[in-house]
Formats: sequence, C-alpha cells, structure tokens
Amino acid sequence: MSRPKLEILTLARHRRPPVGNRATAEAEPAIRAHPPHHPMLPRHRLGALLFRRLLSTATATAPSPAPKPTDPALLLRLCTVLYQHQHAQDDALHRRLSALPLPTAPADQRELFLQASARFPLSWRPVHRLLAHLSARHSGGGGDGGGVGRDGFPHSPATAARLLDVLAKSGNIELLHSTLFSLPRSLLSAAAIRAAVRGLAPAREVGKVAALVTLFPECHRARVLTFVTDVACSTCRLPDVAEKAIKRAEHRHGVTRTARCCELLVVAYCRAGMLADACRVWNGMGKGGLEPGAAAYEEIVVTMFKNNRVADAMMVFEGMRTSGVSDDGGACCRAVVSWLCKEGRVWGAYMVFAEMVKRGVEADGEALGDLVYGLMVRRRVREAYRVFHGVKEKDIALYHGVMKGLIRIKRAGEATEVFREMITRGCEPNMHTYIMLLQGHLGKRGRKGRDPLVNFESIFVGGLVKAGRTLEATKFVERTMWGGVDVPRFDYNKFLHYFSNEEGVVMFEEVGKRLKEVGMIDLGDILLAYGERMATRDRRRRAMYGFNNQSLLSK
Repeated sequence: MSRPKLEILTLARHRRPPVGNRATAEAEPAIRAHPPHHPMLPRHRLGALLFRRLLSTATATAPSPAPKPTDPALLLRLCTVLYQHQHAQDDALHRRLSALPLPTAPADQRELFLQASARFPLSWRPVHRLLAHLSARHSGGGGDGGGVGRDGFPHSPATAARLLDVLAKSGNIELLHSTLFSLPRSLLSAAAIRAAVRGLAPAREVGKVAALVTLFPECHRARVLTFVTDVACSTCRLPDVAEKAIKRAEHRHGVTRTARCCELLVVAYCRAGMLADACRVWNGMGKGGLEPGAAAYEEIVVTMFKNNRVADAMMVFEGMRTSGVSDDGGACCRAVVSWLCKEGRVWGAYMVFAEMVKRGVEADGEALGDLVYGLMVRRRVREAYRVFHGVKEKDIALYHGVMKGLIRIKRAGEATEVFREMITRGCEPNMHTYIMLLQGHLGKRGRKGRDPLVNFESIFVGGLVKAGRTLEATKFVERTMWGGVDVPRFDYNKFLHYFSNEEGVVMFEEVGKRLKEVGMIDLGDILLAYGERMATRDRRRRAMYGFNNQSLLSK
C-alpha cells in the first residue's frame, strides 16, 4: 500500500535557475506538484515538523487577553521599569512603559495606580511619572513628565489620597501643595486632607496648613479647621503648629476657632508636658466664652497632679463639677481618685468615689485597685480587704493594687497568697505581676538567702552567667561592690526575658523545687508558675485562653 503524499511545500534549499530561463518556467509546476525530498530528514518527520510549526505560528498570532491590574508579573515589570528609569528622559520612559500591556479601562487604571504606588510609599518620582504616563495615554497625548496629568487620569478619592500621601511622606512640599490645590473639590476626602496635614505640619508650613480651609465652602471651614487641628495635634503631635495655623486662619481667612479646637490644643500641650502653654490656651477659652470639654478637664487635672500642683488640680476639678460639664464615663473622677490615693489623701479619694457611686458612674478595677493600694499604704489593711472582698468581679488591676500595697508594707507572703487566689479564680497574671512579686521577696538589690547554694547570687546572678550575659552580671557585681557610688538594681525583666525559652522551662522548674526544699515556698511557687505559664510564647497563649493548673501553687 503506497504512502499518501503530503501536499506541503518543503523548506529545503534548491538552486533556483535564472529568472529568464524557459526551462525553469516549465519546471516550476512539476516542482510544486512533486516537492523535492529533503536530503537530511525523512518525509514523514519533515511533514510533522512543518505541521507543528504552522500550529505554533497560528497560536502565536491569536490575541492574548490583557493582564489584570493586580497581576503580580505585570506589577513586577512595571515597578522595575519605574524604579530603574525614574531619572530617564521622558521619551525613553514613555517608550518602555508603552511596551507593557497596561490596562485601558478607567477602573483598571485606578487599581493599577493604587497597586504600583503601594510599592513606592516614600518615593514620589516613580508614582508621579507613572501618573503622567497614564494621563497622557488616557488623553491620547504624548508623554509629559512635567505635570501630574490631572486632566487625563480618571482620579477617584482613593487615588487622590494615595498620591497626596506619597508626596507627603517623601517630603516634596511644593509638589504636594500644587497638587492639592489643583485637584477638584469632589476628590478631597478626609484621607486626602489628613495626608496633606501630615506632610505640611512637620515642615512648619503654617501658611499652607491654614490655607487648607479655603478649599471648601465657607459654611464648612470651621469644621475643616477643627479637623486640621485634630490631625496636627493627635497624629503629628505639633500643638504649636496647630495654634499658629488657627491664628493664621482667623486673621487671613476669617475662620473662627471652635471650642473643640481649643480643647485639642489643651490636651496636646498637656501630653507634651507644656503645662504653661496649656494654661494659656485654657485662660483664653475663658475670655472668649468657650467652655472646655471633659477631655480637656481630665488632661489638665492629670498634668497638674504630675507637676505636684494638687491644690490647683482639685480647684480645676471643682470648677468642672460646678460648671455642669458631664464627665463622660467618669474618666476624670477615676483619675482624681487614683492620684489622690497615690498622694496618700485617702479621705478625699473616698469622697470623690462616693460621688461617683451617687451619680451612677461604675468604678472600674483600676480605680478600685488604686483605692485599695492607698488604704494599704496608710496601714488600713482591714478596710482595704473589706473593699477588695466587696467586689464581685475582680480584674487584674484590683489584684495588682492589693499585692502592690502588701509589698509596700513588707507583707510579701500575703501578696503571694493573693497571687495564688488570683490564679485559682482564673485571672491570668502578666509579666508585671511576676516582676512585682520578685522585687517584693528579693528586693530591687537582691537579698541573700539562708542556704549558701540556693540564694539570690546563685540563681539570678549565676543565671545571667549561664545565659551568656557576663557583662550584665559583672556590672551588677561592680555596682554592689561600689554601693556608695552606684545604686545596685537588678533587672528582673531582662532576666526573665533571657530565659523565656524551652531551656528556661527546665531551669525554672529545677530552681522552684530547690527553693521549696530550702523553705522558700512562696518564691518557689512564683518561679514555678512563671515557668509553667510564661516561659515560652505557646505557654503564654495557652494561659491567656484559659490554661489553668493549680497543682504547683499549693503548699
């Protein structure tokens, strides 16, 4: 049976006669009908090779779908081009970007811009040049690297805010200001204004910060000024820049400051430790007929307590009660109770606490803990225990107040009993609990035990040497030897951190057992509990989610 012939032209080279030869013209039909056999390949393999080449050519010529703007390969190529050629000429960069299969739909272009700008959060040039290219491509013009393409690129509030955020973080103040004032009003969202203030306020551009109110209608300028003041005080922590911007907006743009603006200034000045400036703004509010809010009262009262101006703090607090300002949630009353207990004025704290109960304000565990601590320090232990046991739902702040007070009056054993009760009732201690108990039993300098082999030096100082921290151990020993010059303080926090691993679990278990054998049961229970619950991250997570084992905490 004869093999069928393939009607495919071969690519074998053959010598072509001259064009004018008659024999060639007569022989061409014969060549097309019977193609010459390739001298190197068999006929069937040659046909299969040419058929596969034709299929690959047909597949290559088919139009490939455009990649999505979130395609990782496209974003990688685009960001590589933008980074490597950010200082190149406009034509060169436009040619390289045009070779990429960038999307053409407005929504896809916005998504592509957001994805690409997220790769350059602190560099304005790649983002700016990409925006210029997309603007020129959308409008059909040539590439121009001098403008941001605000007329061609289909901006949205999200893309405008991202552009302003990149310009602000990169520190290009002039481009940030020009771009901000060139955007239409519909694109200026709260995120855009926040990004602009975060860039202009650290640069001390007071006039440009104050000019932000002119971007909005006159009826909204007071609210915009309040928002700008909030960002400058809370986020940037620059109350002096915010106050200057408020004065500039008042004089040049006719915007009246609100009570909220002054309240934000008072809070920011107090948190920055600038009590004199806070009092100046506070007195100016009284002259202008503006009433401070509860947050301003609380912050200035706490700041006065910190500066040992107890009488002035109580006078301001009394003015808050007489003026009828509502204490939101009783935060100011709790702060006053806590500070009065720290100052040892328990009777005044009792009066404020009774007023809280009378008004129906719920006392949290922190205020109760401070009250119990104040009673313990004044040696009113029974009264403190009566308040402690009168609380049904005890939290960690209340337990800390009791233990801190007992340690302050040299009753570390009773503090350990409260620690055991705390674990028994399911209240999980934290790192501060263990450090406080260790300092209560051993002191900040470390006390020597009765057993020469199991004492402070062998456990803690020797533990630093075992952990490879010989420098810290040597410094502590030197401070102990020269006690008249330097105060020897042992850092229990670092010691517990050095042994927060699987080896520390074994170490704490062995040391806890040895301490119990020599009669130091309380200290042994503390170290055993730490090794069981806090030595590793997994153990801390299990303890946080309800892991409880009481066998190691019983005498």
